[in-house]
Amino acid sequence: MDIFHMLDIIPLIGLPYPKPGSVSYNVPCPCCDTEPKQKHLNINLKKDVFRCPRCGFSGGIFDLYACYTGVPRDQVREALIAGLNVEGNPIKPQKHPMPEEIPECPLIDIDTRSQTYESLLCKLSLASDHRENLHNRGLTDEAIEKLEYRTTPVFGQTAIAKQMVNEGFYLSGIPGFFKTKDGTWSFTHESRGILIPVRDEHSRIQGLQIRRDNVSRRKFRWVSSVGKTDGCKAEGWVHLAGGPAPEIILTEGPMKADVIHFLTGLTVLAVPGVNNLSHLETMLGTLKESGVQKIMTAFDMDFLNNPHVQNGYKNLIAMLNGFEIPFGSYVWDPQYKGLDDYIWQYLIQSKQTDI
Repeated sequence: MDIFHMLDIIPLIGLPYPKPGSVSYNVPCPCCDTEPKQKHLNINLKKDVFRCPRCGFSGGIFDLYACYTGVPRDQVREALIAGLNVEGNPIKPQKHPMPEEIPECPLIDIDTRSQTYESLLCKLSLASDHRENLHNRGLTDEAIEKLEYRTTPVFGQTAIAKQMVNEGFYLSGIPGFFKTKDGTWSFTHESRGILIPVRDEHSRIQGLQIRRDNVSRRKFRWVSSVGKTDGCKAEGWVHLAGGPAPEIILTEGPMKADVIHFLTGLTVLAVPGVNNLSHLETMLGTLKESGVQKIMTAFDMDFLNNPHVQNGYKNLIAMLNGFEIPFGSYVWDPQYKGLDDYIWQYLIQSKQTDI
């Protein structure tokens, strides 16, 4: 049995120490973060593991030690047991108080989640600047209302949750909802942005994503209440825009999928990120049974020269090969990052030509 834990490894490799009581925290990823302020690598102190959702770099304490020190992975255990740090000086494992575990709720069933989120969205509205943003992507007011896009609430979250409880809605196990210190239900306070319902093959809302305003990186994030009392974490659900069809487009991001579907009428399946394929396998099995005969991938054009995206794309191709579903890839003028941008600009130019 190993006598070392993540809290023993952290000071040996020069990483900042977590705040007291932390269960997990983020540090710059040594594989993909290029700026000091970027912190994609999540270190879980309770489970002694780490993972970067951006590039997929993950492992345990020995993998982390090996990465930062250059010590071969198969020699890390011996080096630590021998009591030597990276400079060859003796080290001694120290006892650290385990972070206090904050009680969380297990994820509740999809039907309850969907009904609860539908009620939440009915109580919210869409700001004018967000509506204009969606118009500029090619969506009409009718499409926006059908998609149920909303602006994140910036105040009144507790009042909204109280109203939902009074209406008989069950908030336990719904990502985004949690209990305050006085035991009152509330909804998480997120950065201002557009709320995006992420739907399954039956159009049920599995979870919510946010397209955050005024950020250049990690623009999209899940609505989650992980780390809060009676909160619940979100999962990497896939999103289906349109009903099952013989041929579908596979892209990245639910908003992108909604726009492509609206502009073309084609069925579009979206993963939350090319490096986040955890729920894709289940959906592919469902779609294959429903008669899907071909998949065309349509990821942003930076996949051609971004090694982090390429790595995830290789994993995707391996998964598609395993399902024995014929597939291909769409490519377009790289001045347009996404297929949604390309299609919308093509339609605009076509209208101008007709005039």
